[in-house]
Amino acid sequence: MAITLINPNGLPEIDAYRQVSIATGSKLVFIAGQVAWGADGVVVGEGDLAAQVEQCYLNIGTALTAAGGSFDDVAKLTVYVVDWTPDKMSLLFEGITRAAAKLGVTPVPPATLLGVAALDVPEHLVEIEATAGID
Repeated sequence: MAITLINPNGLPEIDAYRQVSIATGSKLVFIAGQVAWGADGVVVGEGDLAAQVEQCYLNIGTALTAAGGSFDDVAKLTVYVVDWTPDKMSLLFEGITRAAAKLGVTPVPPATLLGVAALDVPEHLVEIEATAGID
């Protein structure tokens, strides 16, 4: 595996992600921010944050497969959520859980969550970008 995820001593253990990602792969893959577009370019889950998070993860999975990798190769995720408030965390985790079940993975790479005012189109509630290291 090209990515080793760890929680070093001295940093808190977070269930949702690991604090550090060590990439040893020979190929770096940068995946553009994925939004809740299906393959047909139509918004999936309009008004439903969990459904949109799920679609973003599925889109990242598709991109990783095309690059010859999988979620096991993800070194870092950055998540942008429109009008973020902490009460939306359960919807975020619901979407991640559903996508993880469909993808057959446990995605826990280091992640950064940012609240933003808006995204590219008003229907998009979340955008997620990924960086991977693939052997």
